[in-house]
Amino acid sequence: MDPLYVYIGLAAVFGLFMAWGIGANDVANAMATSIGSGALTVKQALLVAAVFEFAGAVLAGGAVTSTIRQGMIDTVAFVDQPDTLIFGMLAALLAAGVWLLL
Repeated sequence: MDPLYVYIGLAAVFGLFMAWGIGANDVANAMATSIGSGALTVKQALLVAAVFEFAGAVLAGGAVTSTIRQGMIDTVAFVDQPDTLIFGMLAALLAAGVWLLL
């Protein structure tokens, strides 16, 4: 099996794990206020949260990725060892997901 597919699979699993943690952590605050005040039903709050969380990821995700790639990490330093960069990014993604659960 090509290691690239393993990296892609791990990135997908870790990314979904982190997305679940972000949703569980952030959306609950907005939903509790909206539902508790009676402004929205549970179904309405879930729909609003799903739409705007997805829209935020699509609209702002590129800027976040660009900042990490250009402003935080010198990718040129990893030209000879791309696996090291991949392992580092996977570790950061998993660590951020675990941190959200704490």
